[in-house]
Amino acid sequence: MPADGFFIHYLKNELKEKLVGCRVEKIHQPSKNELTLHLRSRGGAYKLFLSASSDSPRAHITQYAPENPANPPMLCMLFRKHLTSALITDVRQAGLDRILFIDFDATNEIGDRVKLCLSLELMHKHSNIILLSQNKIIDAVKRIDLTQSSYRQILPGLNYVLPPEQDKVNLLTDTADAVMERLFFVSQKPLSSALLSSLQGASPLVCRELSSLVSSDDPIFADLSDSQKARLQTLLCDLKSSLENNAGQPFMLCDNNKKPTDFSFIDITQYGFARTPVRFDSFSELLDNFYFERDRLDRTRQRAADMLKALTNTSSRIARKLVSQRQELLQCADRETLRINAELINAYLGMLQKGAPFYDVQNYYDECKIIRIPADPALSPAANAQKYYKAYRKAKTAEQMLQKLIEEGEQELQYVDTLLDLVSRSDSSAELTELRAEIVAAGYLKHKGPKSQIKSNKPLPFIEYTSTDGFKISVGRNNIQNDRLSLKTARGNDLWLHTQKIPGSHVVITSDGKEIPPTTIEQAAMIAAYHSKARESSQVPVDYTLAKHLKKPVGAKPGKVIYHVYNTLIITPHKDEVEKLRV
Repeated sequence: MPADGFFIHYLKNELKEKLVGCRVEKIHQPSKNELTLHLRSRGGAYKLFLSASSDSPRAHITQYAPENPANPPMLCMLFRKHLTSALITDVRQAGLDRILFIDFDATNEIGDRVKLCLSLELMHKHSNIILLSQNKIIDAVKRIDLTQSSYRQILPGLNYVLPPEQDKVNLLTDTADAVMERLFFVSQKPLSSALLSSLQGASPLVCRELSSLVSSDDPIFADLSDSQKARLQTLLCDLKSSLENNAGQPFMLCDNNKKPTDFSFIDITQYGFARTPVRFDSFSELLDNFYFERDRLDRTRQRAADMLKALTNTSSRIARKLVSQRQELLQCADRETLRINAELINAYLGMLQKGAPFYDVQNYYDECKIIRIPADPALSPAANAQKYYKAYRKAKTAEQMLQKLIEEGEQELQYVDTLLDLVSRSDSSAELTELRAEIVAAGYLKHKGPKSQIKSNKPLPFIEYTSTDGFKISVGRNNIQNDRLSLKTARGNDLWLHTQKIPGSHVVITSDGKEIPPTTIEQAAMIAAYHSKARESSQVPVDYTLAKHLKKPVGAKPGKVIYHVYNTLIITPHKDEVEKLRV
């Protein structure tokens, strides 16, 4: 992702403006490579999220702070010891490199004032968060020893050394002419590659954009015409001016399904209509929105790995079993032929001889056409007839049993799919704890630890929304909650919604004796589509009916209800619109 040195330059200016003068109130460590600093100043409170993960390194103010573990790790305790109550005095960047420094004025254990610094190295697999005092390393999220790097070790007590500098032009200190001169040394490369080799802080996305603004076919630099070189120099001058005047704008690129794909500090035009630019009010807001959903899924996969594995294996096993049972059922479809063979043998019993490998008889079920019936020569005709009768009864019984087994298997597969969907959409450890209890109770996962820990102490409340018309909309977090919401909490004239034939949560609009307007129904349908397996889809069918029309089949799995009177609304879920209604 293009969190390049240019983007970090603008982000640094934004963080400096908002965070200088803030004090650290709390520090949490949601995961091994992440920190959340709770800050407060006279201007308000902020949550500063820092990540050194290899696939999404970043630092920004967040509204979606990750859930914290019950017991803080030792490294978190160390950061709390040094940084709690510390005052942020500056936010700096190393040139146009992907390194941020946050300076603190702190107090040590004996009350002396000390200067501390957090070094945030946002360089993908080499990303790190390092706490420094007088350029000495106190500790880091990732320790680097000699076995990992001979040039630079990150260990407590060692001097902090910056990563090796790249031999590129820094537009903050150099001119556009210096960049043009450097490009002549790589003149045989395509323009985008030449820019990437010459320009400090530039990502491939930005270099491709500059190249596309000069020429649509990314030409070799040496083949540029004078007018194209003049155009390139103008673009570099504009880029330098933008950096100096802090004129960058946060833009996110989304595909045709409104899914975020890239982000930058300029409007990206190289993709044409294949990407839609979305402008944000701040760089922090952009990063918060870009990474929120993906990081939520990653955390869910980490915390619920055993549940996802157990449910996925169960789903595959049931699906394979259903395929086998359906094949057996197809074989049973020919059972009537077995009965007819037995009846025809009995009808012509006096004309048939023992020892014949087959019997040619008239089939009075089919216009008396001659039919050849295979026979066992070792058996008499009567015994062969009984053999066919026995095979017929066996096939008939098997068909009845298989139909029942297939129906039960399909229902169980639907239930497992709902569990997989609920686990993948869970946002917190508390939700996963309740789901784990349900999965253990269903027998798909063995519980580790005391039985008293299977269930959480206090059941979670429903997810609550309020429509623009003022109606309360409730959403179940799991199948147990879905049953409680739909069958116990909801009243007869409350409106119940669920995605049609798609795993998802139950949704109920509380009517309070009033008529529910179409706007509220549409908003609740969008919420139902968002809290389902189809949240990334468009044109999602959502059924809605009065709660009094719901019935629970005898012996049905949790979350299973049936209804016959309903209407269907086609809706496309949008996260932003759903979040606006969240209580």
